[in-house]
Amino acid sequence: MDSLPFALLVGIFVAAAAVVWVAGIQLSKATDVLDARLHLGSALGGLIVLAVATNLPEIAITVSAAVSGNLDVAVGNILGGIALQTVVLVILDAFGKRGRGVKPLTYRAASLTLVLEGLVVVAVLAVVIAGSQLPDGLEVLRLTPDVVLIAALWIVGLLLVQRAGSHLPWHEDGRAPDRSPKPQKPKRSMSTKKAAVVFSISALATLVAGVVLERAGDAASSQIGLSGVLFGATVLALATSLPEISTGLQAIRQGDDELAISDIFGGNAFLPVLFLLATVISGSAVLPRANAADIYLTALAALLTLVYVVGLIFRPQRRLLGMGVDSLTVLALYAVGIGGLFAISA
Repeated sequence: MDSLPFALLVGIFVAAAAVVWVAGIQLSKATDVLDARLHLGSALGGLIVLAVATNLPEIAITVSAAVSGNLDVAVGNILGGIALQTVVLVILDAFGKRGRGVKPLTYRAASLTLVLEGLVVVAVLAVVIAGSQLPDGLEVLRLTPDVVLIAALWIVGLLLVQRAGSHLPWHEDGRAPDRSPKPQKPKRSMSTKKAAVVFSISALATLVAGVVLERAGDAASSQIGLSGVLFGATVLALATSLPEISTGLQAIRQGDDELAISDIFGGNAFLPVLFLLATVISGSAVLPRANAADIYLTALAALLTLVYVVGLIFRPQRRLLGMGVDSLTVLALYAVGIGGLFAISA
């Protein structure tokens, strides 16, 4: 796409973004039905089904980069967007449900299950930072210890969330007594078969449009001379987060606040698992390729996640500038963090 005119690249970028947005809405509707029919629950459904589907573009980009041996792209693609995907919760909090008397998103969705999901994200990101300091040459059977541990933590996290979804030894099974009630399923909901078809088609559309979005955006940034790291952490990260934004807003409109947060936490916990795939394909250690900006953004993502974990525990009721105190804090920290990124990349 590098040879295409800038105006055409912008048009392709906008068209792909529109496809991703519409597909994301359908993904959320289909996931809501599948959660109920398969008895997954909103948290586990968001952690597995929706999180994996909305990150299909990242999966495709990672596989392509690993096959071509361009591991720096694979690392930057995965780590560059996690912090901004956490900031998507700010957008969902501010625009998902508005009006007088509306409580912040973390107040409405609060549950110990979501707290657990957030802690899984932080644990996985901690291993990412540690793994980036390991030397090359630790590959055994096309695997390295760090990516194996990341995958193991993700699987253990899934098991714990499944256990938490069925029973926790806390009052109200770990759910806040006055949180948002479980959304009522419409009487004429789509069938399981139709939901599976809609989900599959929407996932495929998300995959194709997401890859086009990334390629067109990368080519456009090159033509205007924008740094790859800065573009990836800002404009491109926001564009590739469109599936999470559209599915999250749709989930909130359906009354499923927990699914909206779980999709973000689930996606952020799942993305580093792709390092295992990249390592197996390339046969080389991947995390040692992470540069200073990648590790900086990983630490920032962990910090932003912890702010929301605290918000889920303390459940702030006040809204400032149309959002909860935790979301406002995340927005401020991200702005400061991007300033630091410019300093690193200078």
